[in-house]
Amino acid sequence: MKSARRNDTDSSGYSDLSEQIKAATKDSHIRAENTQLMLSYQKGQITLPQYKLLLCSLYEIYKVLEQELDRNASHPAVVPIYFPQELARLESLERDLEHFFGPEWKKKIIVPAATQRYQHRLQQIGKHNPALLVAHAYTRYLGDLSGGQVLGKITQKSVGLSGGDGVSFFSFPGVTSPTRFKQLYRSRMNSIELTLEKREAVLAEAVAAFEFNIQVFDDLQKMLTITEEMGNQPKAKTHNFPASIIPSSPVVQFTMGLCVALATVGMGMYAL
Repeated sequence: MKSARRNDTDSSGYSDLSEQIKAATKDSHIRAENTQLMLSYQKGQITLPQYKLLLCSLYEIYKVLEQELDRNASHPAVVPIYFPQELARLESLERDLEHFFGPEWKKKIIVPAATQRYQHRLQQIGKHNPALLVAHAYTRYLGDLSGGQVLGKITQKSVGLSGGDGVSFFSFPGVTSPTRFKQLYRSRMNSIELTLEKREAVLAEAVAAFEFNIQVFDDLQKMLTITEEMGNQPKAKTHNFPASIIPSSPVVQFTMGLCVALATVGMGMYAL
């Protein structure tokens, strides 16, 4: 098969895979930046409930992404962009979640349907087409590395955090120079040998990665909006149900309170 090496070009006019992805995802990138959640970030108006729900989804996404990258670490397309020491986010997210939710934080994670679909997609390509993981790794890691310091400071100021507590996600201690590391990462990614057909598939997957993230952002905002509206409604008449039916745990009660929101968001997105 004809190899799509660096000196080959396609209709986008770029030769490097990183530049092709940047061009292919330009519109999606703009849309992602203009979701309500990201606009709140840009205005320095991120709330603690928004941030905590975002961390929950990021944990679930990175958990699967890093599982699949680890499992496919020897795949020819993954080897050049596999930097677990420098980029892995799972441990930092675990520290942040424990800070906000306590030692039993795993029992308190709540995510929308869009996050679960994102996970499923990562699992599918990890199993059947690992080369497409390149698109998701590039989109997530380089995006977080690019905006990490700025977003970390915005988060600290907006939700009243001090030191590094609760914002470990934005810190990359294994990367001394984000600018130089991103140059290295792009260079390594551009060295991946891909057929023209496979390269087009990676570009399409990069667009899909942005779309998954947009759906996650929108779903999180819908969850918050619906639960806030439910909280502002007058309390309904209570009924005397047996104690064994109604869980006493505050976590379970909170989860039950979000069921309507999750169902509403999930059904709306699955209908697309």
